[in-house]
Amino acid sequence: MDMEGLPGRWGSARRRSYLVIPARLASTRLPRKMLLRDTGKPLIQHTYESALQARRPLGVCVATDSEEISETVRAFGGQAQMTDPAAASGTDRVAEIARSMPQIDLFVNLQGDEPELPGSAIDLAIELLEQNPSGHMATLATPIHSRRQWEDPACVKVVLDSQGRAMYFSRAPIPYPRDWTDRLLEAAPPVFYQHIGLYVYRREVLLDLARRPPSRLEQVERLEQLRALEAGYTILVGVIDYHGSGIDTPEDYRAFVERCRTG
Repeated sequence: MDMEGLPGRWGSARRRSYLVIPARLASTRLPRKMLLRDTGKPLIQHTYESALQARRPLGVCVATDSEEISETVRAFGGQAQMTDPAAASGTDRVAEIARSMPQIDLFVNLQGDEPELPGSAIDLAIELLEQNPSGHMATLATPIHSRRQWEDPACVKVVLDSQGRAMYFSRAPIPYPRDWTDRLLEAAPPVFYQHIGLYVYRREVLLDLARRPPSRLEQVERLEQLRALEAGYTILVGVIDYHGSGIDTPEDYRAFVERCRTG
């Protein structure tokens, strides 16, 4: 990819991070979700425009195996790169972009179905790796205050250690109290955290993970980030106050459309 062709809005400073939005057309629970446009814009455009609000990356592109998605992105003025249709995951698509950009140190993987994540949150995750040389990856989480959300397998939970590093991610309700009390939902500091679908990788870590086969726990939970934990990598977690939601189901999308109309 030609870095000289990036828009001038990124400024003259040679930052060393780049944001990639992996996007595929196939989706089991919400068919063609990247192109749904009940708000007047396709979902992928909402995510792309949110990504542009981040100040630290050099630029943004969509990595896709779909000509239709690529054409849609270019139609609204975005950058898109075609990637291998056989790529097994979003991580593999980001790694494919990374191989063509050896001058970049940090790669951000923003899920295409996270249209409401603010640019400041993306910058926070990048800064975690910039300021902590021992970290291999960074991601984000937000406190859970609803028992129904905590119990929902679609809500991925993360448990942190005292240094803000991820100990485990799961679809199960974790940590699991032996004796439940609703006060746990309002504890300070929080007990329960929802994982937010964004990752920042050091280049060499990203390429290593893409070379590895899916790990045992990754296959059990269907969570890519467990491959990194099983490989011994440290994942730093930035905690933010976030009221948006990843869009996986028709109900999620209807709620997003309603927020757009009333916001």
